[in-house]
Amino acid sequence: MKTDTARPRRGIGRTLAMFFTDRDRLEPALVTLLAAVFAVLSGIILIFIVSKSPVLSVKNFLLAPFLRSYNFYYLLIAMVPITFAGLALCIVYQARYLTLIVDSCVYMGAVVATVVGIYLPLPAGIHPAVAMLLSGLAGGLIGLLPAILRIKWRANELVSSLMLNYVFYFLGSCVIIYFLRDRKQSILASLPFLPTFALPKLVPNTQIHAGFIVAAVFVVLVSLLIYRTKWGFEIRLVGANPRFAQYAGLSVSAVVLYAHFISGFIGGVGGAVEMAGLYKAFIWQMDPSYAWDGVIVAMLARRNPKFVPVSAFFLAYLRVGADFMSRRGDVAFEFITMLQGLIILILASDRIVNYFKARRLKAAALRDERAARDAAGQIATQGAAEAGR
Repeated sequence: MKTDTARPRRGIGRTLAMFFTDRDRLEPALVTLLAAVFAVLSGIILIFIVSKSPVLSVKNFLLAPFLRSYNFYYLLIAMVPITFAGLALCIVYQARYLTLIVDSCVYMGAVVATVVGIYLPLPAGIHPAVAMLLSGLAGGLIGLLPAILRIKWRANELVSSLMLNYVFYFLGSCVIIYFLRDRKQSILASLPFLPTFALPKLVPNTQIHAGFIVAAVFVVLVSLLIYRTKWGFEIRLVGANPRFAQYAGLSVSAVVLYAHFISGFIGGVGGAVEMAGLYKAFIWQMDPSYAWDGVIVAMLARRNPKFVPVSAFFLAYLRVGADFMSRRGDVAFEFITMLQGLIILILASDRIVNYFKARRLKAAALRDERAARDAAGQIATQGAAEAGR
């Protein structure tokens, strides 16, 4: 006779109760919420300082993304590349590596997708899928470079990735200018994509495209990879304690390499999705700089891919609100950079969480010491009473 040894599943109410009573989970979430609220409030204060019509500017900043359906679709479109960048950085952050090579992965992924979109005729549906695959492979190979430099020559991956971003930006620009440029256009643009390259639109007469679904699928896949597979466990183990992982028989270098490859692959796919979903030709005249957006998203999500859509939505909301405010008011769009910097400063400092944790541990230690002293006193009293008898 078989017995059911499976653990009972917790209900939603019990899960929420455990979350709000578990301070180790609650405190980082509160710090994240504090960073988001503080950034918004700081933005409002700055608007009142610099704007001649602050009430109108604040209204545009806070409410414009939701006032019209077109504005909300614009917000959802802005979420897509930010989500890919956030997922890519969640993986390398799980391994405790700080690299910004995802910028190069996204940009070169877009360049590879441009080549596929122009010169490789394929049926609709298959065409963008092949572009995503090839762009992902290119991004994965680029993503390996900072890890190889770190493993081989102990080069700091943050510095090397920042330097490599310039190399690949100019390399991609060179490919567009000298091999793919449309000489008939007055602006710097590539030859037009084949019609079969475009991703289908989810809502007619809007720009919201099937890349939104692709991003959602990648959120699920990355979550399963990190928390439900052997490879994800190895990445988290190496990030938690690389020396212990090595003693356990893992090849730390191999784990770091495939973590960076997967991260770069996701970034490359993000670049291809952006090209196939929004553009008729490659017209990026500047580096899109999604790496820092990915840093904020990954930090807000606490390196958990399940929360990446929420943090990507928040960052896209700030950027879209700032965009509408700059168009309709007198506050420059660049003020959003200050808000992003504030978010990074708050989240990068663990002193807030560590302060409350240290206070809690100190109080627990004093409580245990007091309980032990009281128990010892009771034992001594009982011993004296028995000796008196």
